Amino acid sequence: MPILRMREIREMSRDEREKRLAELKAELVRLRTMIKAGGTIENPSRIREIRKTIARILTVNNEERRKRR
Repeated sequence: MPILRMREIREMSRDEREKRLAELKAELVRLRTMIKAGGTIENPSRIREIRKTIARILTVNNEERRKRR
C-alpha cells in the first residue's frame, strides 16, 4: 500500500478515509507485533510511513469536522 498524499486523501470520501484508516492501523499493529515477537520486517521505514499517513488522514478528518461547525 503506497503512501497517500494530502491531495489524494482530500479527494477521498469520508467512508473511504475511514476504511483506509482502519487498514493502516491494522497493518501498523501487525508490524509492531512482528517486531515485538523478535522478528524482522522487510522494510523498517514502513512503520514511519504508516504513522505519517494515519496522521494525514486524521488531519483531513479534523479539518472537515471543523468546517461543519
